[in-house]
Amino acid sequence: MDVRHDEGLKEPVSTGIWPEESLARVPYWVYQDEANYRREMERLFEAATWNFVCLEADIPNKGDYRTNHVGIMPVIAVRAADGGINCFENRCSHRGALIAFDDGGNVGNQFRCVYHSWSYDLAGNLRGIAFERGINGPDGIPRGGMPKDFRRDDFSPRKLRTTTLCGLVFATLSPDTPPIEEYIGAEVLGRLKRVLKRPIRVMGRFVQPLPNNWKLYVENVKDTYHASILHTFLTTFRISRLTQGGGVLVSPDGGNHASYTIAIPEGANANAYKEQQIRSDQDGRFALADPSVLDSVEEFGDHIQLQILSVFPGFILQQIHNCLAVRHVVPRGVGRMDLVWTYFGFADDTPEMNRRRLKQQNLVGPAGFISMEDGCVGGFVQRGTAAAADEVSVIEMGGSTAESQATRATEASVRGFWKAYRRHMGY
Repeated sequence: MDVRHDEGLKEPVSTGIWPEESLARVPYWVYQDEANYRREMERLFEAATWNFVCLEADIPNKGDYRTNHVGIMPVIAVRAADGGINCFENRCSHRGALIAFDDGGNVGNQFRCVYHSWSYDLAGNLRGIAFERGINGPDGIPRGGMPKDFRRDDFSPRKLRTTTLCGLVFATLSPDTPPIEEYIGAEVLGRLKRVLKRPIRVMGRFVQPLPNNWKLYVENVKDTYHASILHTFLTTFRISRLTQGGGVLVSPDGGNHASYTIAIPEGANANAYKEQQIRSDQDGRFALADPSVLDSVEEFGDHIQLQILSVFPGFILQQIHNCLAVRHVVPRGVGRMDLVWTYFGFADDTPEMNRRRLKQQNLVGPAGFISMEDGCVGGFVQRGTAAAADEVSVIEMGGSTAESQATRATEASVRGFWKAYRRHMGY
């Protein structure tokens, strides 16, 4: 790899050359380089990938909309009059202002830009221009306005293809993106359908800013090795330990994954964490004042008590006991990102199940019993590698390839991410 530090530049400038032909070695410049970040927006988010934009439950009626981002591109997803879902760039074709400012709502039949009141229909077509024919002067003759040969049809925000899957809405700018089922892969798709098997109901959402490159969070989600080492709560209360049953499924292209923990006895491995003096072995030191937060019921018929699933490049679906959520990664710059959380249940949940889900939502989020460490560990890496652009990380647990494995003591799905990343980026 050739990385040069030009005089006067604060950021490393890379040539885009990988240090070696191994998925188990990743150069730190990929988290730091501005040119690489801009290339990601074009080659990952705005190319032949499916990007999560909203839930169908967010926009059930005509004119309902949600705003989101595809990479750094602001977009609007809206329910059309015919029941379909349209998605288009949230950018007025006049001067580039946002068309919609709110997270969501209902606009009836049209969107209207607040800057100069240009209006757009539910498909994103430019339909109205304030004072398009000018305004009459004292002599009654129109003055100003748009040229007579101006064609509205030639000026509309970019439109994205949309698809729906189990209540999720994805969008893409590319005509070459394959069907969503093919894109995800059969095994991971099966695990997605396992959770999203009934109509869903949104329970709450929030945005969590994180002080790290977006890829560090995606890696963290795919990193089954860290989960029961970093997260004291997971290990102490035996929600997920490497000594329990489970494994990792990785799609053939590497980009998508599903990891899972099965509630089975640990057997001969019961003392493994204590023997290795793992920080997260806290037996006897911590207890819950209200153990009912872990009062879960079996609702999927397979005794999987934790499943984390990702779709490349930035979508996550979680099931932790009966706590269900989707997470969406939004890049905000080389060293920062937003994580958008949406908690959900099912439309036919009983009041008792609704209360259970609400209580278990304390498990995850910025101050979640389980996941609060994830909010800072990516920043630790971003800070720790600030002067190490020409060094590499070692991602070799469980080998150096990206196939599914019947263990979580592996980094196979992290390597899968880099397999897909390099293919899309041309590295």
